[in-house]
Amino acid sequence: MIKFISSEDTLALRSPILRNGADPQLCVFDGDNDEFSFHLGYFMGDELVCVASFHQQERDAFSGLGYQLRGMATQLSYQGRGIGNQLVNFAIVYLRGQKANYLWCNARKAAFRFYSGLGFEFISEEFDIPNIGPHKAMYLKIQ
Repeated sequence: MIKFISSEDTLALRSPILRNGADPQLCVFDGDNDEFSFHLGYFMGDELVCVASFHQQERDAFSGLGYQLRGMATQLSYQGRGIGNQLVNFAIVYLRGQKANYLWCNARKAAFRFYSGLGFEFISEEFDIPNIGPHKAMYLKIQ
């Protein structure tokens, strides 16, 4: 089941999956608690197994209302089951209702195929985020 969750709820997965178990407070992102930001969680029963955050954030060269997908993390034992796909598709439907025009993200190299499968397109060359690794910016038109 997919639910709206708090930014604090995302930290339980952001830390171990995205930051190698770093202090969860180091996994708080600027914009997490902005008025138009929202966070989604996928639950298997009572267990939170996947999270993603969406911040209202325009990207240069694109017009309209944009959102940035950040901090997507799925427990290792649940990866490859389509859970992340369901979560992002839920967000796209919600964002369409919010009149958002596009969604973008800085995708880790390991996630290029995942985002491409959802219809995202590359919009940058590869770049390195220190202590995290190689990324490319990706874009999905919503409406």
